Amino acid sequence: MQTISSFLSSLSERIATALRAALRLPALPAGDLLHDRNYRRIFVSVIITHFGAQITMLALPLTAATVLNATPTQMGFLMAAEIVPFVLLSLPAGVWLDRVRKLPVYVIGESVFALALATVPIAAWMGVLSMTWLYVVGFVLGCVHVFGGTAAQIVLTQIVSRERLVEAHSKNALAVSGSEIAGPGLAGALIKLMGAPFAIAFDALLIAGSVLLLRGIRVDESLADRPAASFMQQLREGLRFVFRTRMLWMLALFVGGWQLLHHMASVVQILVATRELGMTAQAIGMCYVGMGVGTILASVYGKRVSERVGPGPTIVAGFAVSAVGWLALAIAPANALGVVLFGVMLTCFSGGATLIFVNFLSLRQAVTPEPLLGRMTSTMRWLILIGAGPGALIGGYVGEHIGLRASLALAGLCAVILTVFAWRSTVVMGTRSLPAPAALPTQG
Repeated sequence: MQTISSFLSSLSERIATALRAALRLPALPAGDLLHDRNYRRIFVSVIITHFGAQITMLALPLTAATVLNATPTQMGFLMAAEIVPFVLLSLPAGVWLDRVRKLPVYVIGESVFALALATVPIAAWMGVLSMTWLYVVGFVLGCVHVFGGTAAQIVLTQIVSRERLVEAHSKNALAVSGSEIAGPGLAGALIKLMGAPFAIAFDALLIAGSVLLLRGIRVDESLADRPAASFMQQLREGLRFVFRTRMLWMLALFVGGWQLLHHMASVVQILVATRELGMTAQAIGMCYVGMGVGTILASVYGKRVSERVGPGPTIVAGFAVSAVGWLALAIAPANALGVVLFGVMLTCFSGGATLIFVNFLSLRQAVTPEPLLGRMTSTMRWLILIGAGPGALIGGYVGEHIGLRASLALAGLCAVILTVFAWRSTVVMGTRSLPAPAALPTQG
């Protein structure tokens, strides 16, 4: 395993060197994060996993919509199945993660993710695939996001110094954008060639390759010894820290509102594309390139915007950009212009999400002392995703009983209101730089 991992790392370096030479790109600056071996493995892993994610992001809902003929309400249940683990497990997961090493959790989580995805094409081949099967897969993927996803965020803080977190998140977002540019075209072709369920197998293989890369990371992590603190005491300590840190709970409130609206819109967007705009899987895949464009623009210029106006105002700008996209698709006509507006929506969504989360993640990690990173991360993820499940169910219900576009219009209009409230918040708009770590909460 280690030999394969080393080979993949060496191969990625050779490919990067060859590309720089072929494209005549300048050598990396001396202090660039990509010179760090551990971060480079994270960076390449992000590219691989998000490249595969473009396939699943299209293939999983298309499997439900076109193979299993799911209703909007069933699509809402499918999305909600991935959210339920966050509500049920996030808080205890944070306490547990502060007691264990994070890198093994990250690696095991990616492995389970690959295995869960692999069951979809197997079930389709055996003729037993159903919406219930997809609900179970979605639930397992959600559990992996709770444990492995939280661990991944903490591993990054163990590799990258706090003052370089915005740079690291921006580079990761740029890596994601490259996958979003190249991935959707391949995803559409694979879905057309193999069918949506079987295309998911390709993503499972890519994640397996990413696992081999992650196994080569070396992190010197020392676990805090708290024999006197019970599980519940540690859980309450994490909750107290978040709710006594005004910036954290205010950000959770606004980003949580955005997540509710995002899931309200996302649950119907594939149905709008296939059933109202008459788009094929390949056409949808090409439009998803717009997500890469949005992420690239936000990654390249977002860091400059954040440095100029501050992380807080940049998050508010992300809310506004997302609102424009959802409203654009809500009024998209069933012709070529509608297809263009579908791409515009995806560009606005990914650009807005990148502006939001690059700064949101950096702010919450910068303000948190290292012993509380696990509990803070899980608590914040729990808070911002409490409304995601209801958002998906609301979007599915409105889409089925009023109209698919009504869900998008409602999400867009509410996002405008959210932007106005965030713009008037002195806490959010007043956050112009990364804060120093706050003090640990006292016991009692």
